[in-house]
Amino acid sequence: MVNVRTSKLGIIGAGAVGTSLAYAALIRGSADDIAIYDLDAARAEAQALDLAHGTPLAHRTRISGSGDLDVIAGSNVVVVTAGAAQKPGQTRLELVEINANIIRDLMPKMIKRAPDAVYIIVTNPVDVLTVVAEDVAGLRRGQVFGSGTELDSARLRWLVAEAAGIAPRDVTAMILGEHGDSEFPLWSNALIGGSPIRAWTDETGAKIFDDARLADLASQAVQSAYAIIAGKGATNYAIGLAGVRLVEAVLRDEHMIAPVTTRLRNYEGVDGVALSVPCVLGAGGVERVLPVTMDESEHAAFHRSADAMRQVLHDIGQQ
Repeated sequence: MVNVRTSKLGIIGAGAVGTSLAYAALIRGSADDIAIYDLDAARAEAQALDLAHGTPLAHRTRISGSGDLDVIAGSNVVVVTAGAAQKPGQTRLELVEINANIIRDLMPKMIKRAPDAVYIIVTNPVDVLTVVAEDVAGLRRGQVFGSGTELDSARLRWLVAEAAGIAPRDVTAMILGEHGDSEFPLWSNALIGGSPIRAWTDETGAKIFDDARLADLASQAVQSAYAIIAGKGATNYAIGLAGVRLVEAVLRDEHMIAPVTTRLRNYEGVDGVALSVPCVLGAGGVERVLPVTMDESEHAAFHRSADAMRQVLHDIGQQ
């Protein structure tokens, strides 16, 4: 494994998601240097100071915050969380126009300060904004990607684990497609402890994951963000952890496989849009896009997701 000798993480946005990501990175010791930028300089500085006060209790990490984008200069990874927040009852796609313009403005400025960084887009709608960011950036393929369905897949794994009564780490399951309403679980590839999910039984030997149960779990995974937003106004802790895990995969050149958003080139017949599919993550960002076997219904769902994203890109003049 190749490690970056001195690693710097830049975070754009000092809101709930950006600071949760910074907090998770501090606790996990993900980077040697964490730099937070926000238009609200006082907020960025205060968040950084609050986190810095915890470094004697966690990892030796340099933490800075500023309203000057120079704070991220030299970053190895930059995570973009800035944007309008999703409101209760609002879909991710309704955010698109505002946040696309934010990305168009930010990307050239960030690249000027950190031209070699890998850029991870977290701001929603992440699939559309990944395409916007890649087009504006003009960087090499794989250097820009989105957090995609990494969190959605974690939610699904947790739900399956709760139903099966086992540890979430022993569930292998992914959600693919849009990070949003048209996403879908890849049940045909899902495993519990190495066994196909549909073959899993309870203590009596009865199968517990029939089609109805799987459909319910998929619905819960897709709708869970809306439930959290309705209750507290935003999702932040789990996406902070999911984002940091992607950061670590890049900084540590792990070659970790994760379902992240990348622009597709003739993948299952889909071209030009960005959707979440299994990717190998390393020091270069997305280093490989992995093929995956889909059954007929999953293939159809994947194309529905692609059609939805293609329409939004058309609506904002991106295609």
